[in-house]
Amino acid sequence: MTEVLDTQTRVAHGAPPERTKIQIVPLKGLPFAGAALVLVTVAIATNWTWLLMFAHVAGGGLWTAIDLFVGLVIGPILGRLSIPARAEFSAKFMPAMVIIMPTLVTMNLGSGFQLARKLGNLSPSSPNHAWIIASMIVVGIMATIALGILEPANIAVLFEMNKPVPNGERIGRLMKRFIYTAGITGIMQVATLVIMTRIATQ
Repeated sequence: MTEVLDTQTRVAHGAPPERTKIQIVPLKGLPFAGAALVLVTVAIATNWTWLLMFAHVAGGGLWTAIDLFVGLVIGPILGRLSIPARAEFSAKFMPAMVIIMPTLVTMNLGSGFQLARKLGNLSPSSPNHAWIIASMIVVGIMATIALGILEPANIAVLFEMNKPVPNGERIGRLMKRFIYTAGITGIMQVATLVIMTRIATQ
């Protein structure tokens, strides 16, 4: 009740109402991210083929699904929402992505490289060598986009939303950058699916 009165008083005096600060990195998600990274570390350290394959497929599959879903489903929906609705959605969605995306990228790349090395696909004499190189190029570009463009845009949105008076236009531009880059990496993920299925059937 006191909080409601304080908010009403602030609005009555022309001041913006106090907003709950957004947690940039949701602490509740850290144990799950830590467990995933421990899983990948154990898989690489033990060189266990099944665990490497599990980490690679799980990380890559989730990365692909999220990119496609964000770029092709959430993006168009978000574009039709009002600015307050976008802000409300972003406040819940973006912090989760701060943890999810780097974790999935690390799972996929770390286990994938070790798996290729263990199976001999990195050898120039391997029939899968050319496909592995193509995969590394595509995934390298996607990782650069995800960690160099998508993730900074995500964090910038959250910092902007935590300001006393957020810039709605800047948030809109950053959200568009986030959605577009997720869509681009999602489309590129289709190429990795073609390459991976080609390798699996060699």
